[in-house]
Amino acid sequence: MPDRPLLEVSDLTVEYRRGGERVTGVSGVSFTIKEGQAVGLVGESGSGKTTIGRAILGLVPITSGSIRFDGVDVGSPEHQRLRSGPGQIRAVFQDPFSSLNPSLPVGVSVAEEVPGGRRVRAETFARIAYLFDRVGLPYSVSATYPSKLSGGQRQRVAIARALMSGPRLIVCDEPVSALDVSVQAQVLNVLREARSSDSLTYCFIGHDLDVVRYMSDWIIVLYRGQVLEDGPAATVAHNPRHPYTQALVAATPETDVTGTRKKRLPRTRDPRPEPRAGEGCPFAPRCPLVIDRCWTEPPPLRTAPDGGRVVCHRYDEVADTTGGVQNMPVRNAAV
Repeated sequence: MPDRPLLEVSDLTVEYRRGGERVTGVSGVSFTIKEGQAVGLVGESGSGKTTIGRAILGLVPITSGSIRFDGVDVGSPEHQRLRSGPGQIRAVFQDPFSSLNPSLPVGVSVAEEVPGGRRVRAETFARIAYLFDRVGLPYSVSATYPSKLSGGQRQRVAIARALMSGPRLIVCDEPVSALDVSVQAQVLNVLREARSSDSLTYCFIGHDLDVVRYMSDWIIVLYRGQVLEDGPAATVAHNPRHPYTQALVAATPETDVTGTRKKRLPRTRDPRPEPRAGEGCPFAPRCPLVIDRCWTEPPPLRTAPDGGRVVCHRYDEVADTTGGVQNMPVRNAAV
């Protein structure tokens, strides 16, 4: 696996207009994804993970910071010229029905991913047949309209379409959250097999930490548009270092060896409002370990021996690590 980053997100900030106010969706987020790596973004609704994915795809404007794909700014004219060609970025969204043209057979929608693909060309048909076979669909499905397919079938079509042009990076935005549990595992395995066969790079977005762990090498934990923790997938999922990540793990609907469902960490009921960006920890109102300085001082960024990082004043007291950490400067409590 090459060591150079394929995707570089630097100090990304995205703001929206809501009514007459400016609302910050993402604040000062930075991370990289290397070629062939799968990086997961996890957090609750409103954490900014989908906004980051849409910014990578060029679907929302960036307020400040930058996103570079293979060294080219995604907002540049050069990237716009290249984006429809091979080796670029594609997406698999949560709702495949809304991303497929209901008036076209799904095979035509898949063919549109390559220039001139809607024309009757033997190589286009052969490519579709090959990809449908890979995702577990018969070629006959290509003549079917989206409304006639199940949710799992539509998502498989969406994966085949994302693979059609031979992309290097696929952004998967909650690709299985709308599916039945029995179908989720099948679709996830299709994505994993595609990554292995095609040496794909993934940015995998989800709210279920178990699903994100299964698909990712590295996990980034987001809360209110800021990064609170990142690290190797197994560490973040099984030995979380931030109280918010611990709450995500506790909320995962799974059983332990005794058969007892895990419980959520308790929430505080502090009446104080959430600290503004740069003035304290955004998780302070909900944190069971909150202390006074969490409300007034931006938490320092610490890094652990495995390269994982956490933004927390009390990291040394609550983290179960094998070694020490070092203080690093942090802007707006973002990694």
